[in-house]
Amino acid sequence: MKIHIFDGFSHVLYEVAMALIPLMIFFLFFQFFILKLPLKKLKDIAIGMFLTFWGLVFFLQGVHIGFLPAGEAMGKILGEMDFLWVLVPIGFVLGFVATFAEPAVSVLIHQVEKVSGGYIPQKVMLYTLSIGVATSVALAMVRIIFGIPILYFIIPGYIIALILIRFSSRTFTAIAFDSGGVATGPMTATFLVALFVGISSTIEGRDPLMDGFGMVALVALSPILSVLILGLLYGRKEKENERNFEQADRAVEHES
Repeated sequence: MKIHIFDGFSHVLYEVAMALIPLMIFFLFFQFFILKLPLKKLKDIAIGMFLTFWGLVFFLQGVHIGFLPAGEAMGKILGEMDFLWVLVPIGFVLGFVATFAEPAVSVLIHQVEKVSGGYIPQKVMLYTLSIGVATSVALAMVRIIFGIPILYFIIPGYIIALILIRFSSRTFTAIAFDSGGVATGPMTATFLVALFVGISSTIEGRDPLMDGFGMVALVALSPILSVLILGLLYGRKEKENERNFEQADRAVEHES
């Protein structure tokens, strides 16, 4: 199979430019009228934007010529397996590693640790999101194998999320809903969607349009649930620490 590396490259250049130019105009407006950053800082920002532009261009080009065809080809091979239950653990592993490699997730967990002053470590957030997405991809595999409608997963999932919000802190609620959007980044929405379309087009009785799509909706839901559960665990830990401090204070007062 012949791969044309720069096939459609000009179109990708145009798309990325149209996405970044409004951001640059917006920044320049603030720079001239409000920010007035020094020249050194502007040079750093300009270098960052240059690297972002070409990074996005080459990444999206790689998606078009590599990720999408590879994901669909893998999906067709997996869909032809004799034991379809193997797709469930394979989906779990793929969901885990895709989230681990997701650039947007890396940005989110860094910001969470920074803003929380290290209270919510990057590793804890990363593993929480990765396990959540891995579980949702495994469930999406179950959905394709048995032909289960997506609403059977989505409606109960959001009902559980709304119940968990009631018992979780505002901090973790806000992080949870941001995590849902971040986890459905380019790694997930390119490779895994193509994989599911390939699987559903191979399994007898499955429609790629009906069964191949919907996985992203599950991926968007799972980080919300996993982060809210993490918030409950942190809340319980905080209460235990408060009790320990109170007991220690009482012991000191009793001795004095």
